[in-house]
Amino acid sequence: MLLGILKCDHVREHLRPRFGDYPDMFQALLTEADPGLRFRVYDAENGELPGALDECNAYLLTGSRWGVYDDHGWIDALSGFLRRAHVAGTRIVGICFGHQLLAEALGGRAEKSDRGWGSGVAGTQMCQTRAWMEPALDELSLIVSHQDQVTEMPPGAECLGGSEFCPYAVMSIGDNVLSFQGHPEFSHELSRALIEMREDTLGPEVAAAGYASLATPTQERTVAAWIVRFLRDGT
Repeated sequence: MLLGILKCDHVREHLRPRFGDYPDMFQALLTEADPGLRFRVYDAENGELPGALDECNAYLLTGSRWGVYDDHGWIDALSGFLRRAHVAGTRIVGICFGHQLLAEALGGRAEKSDRGWGSGVAGTQMCQTRAWMEPALDELSLIVSHQDQVTEMPPGAECLGGSEFCPYAVMSIGDNVLSFQGHPEFSHELSRALIEMREDTLGPEVAAAGYASLATPTQERTVAAWIVRFLRDGT
């Protein structure tokens, strides 16, 4: 399987020597789950998109510092590509910004949340299971780093998991779209570095809660296995 990574931003420059960029992290995570995967990276933030839907078997959208509502031409172009891909039944996975953009592009809504920042490790209560969720989890813990959230799912979407803080944290549409608000590609060390970078923005209480949450184990390898099974089977 050839997976196209639609890169929507860079990891901050001062963090890249330690942690790599988004494509590096996703390739490491998903190759561990499926060594047979191959990858092609598209710099979507700079207008690079596949020339045809079938250039890759499936696509993955990364996180981004941008909001889906920001007035950037590349976001509009990427949204159009996602709509075409969805109509064609192409399998797509979205992470954080990618999760939000799929919702917005396909008729839902994502916006800045009045609940504030999600940072550190967050728990999501899984409310539905699918055949590709093996092993199934009642609660999923992942690293998060976001202000924006999906506030309205698109037509035909189903919520697979959520929480009081983030009601639509895992979403699917049919057998070809899957998205997560959390970051399975992030490590606890990267999360700590992001909290340190944003301490003034987060405020002392949110930052302290974020640091404390990093003692919680996460299930990124389980999510990687889910993603691979979804992309290969989609049922």
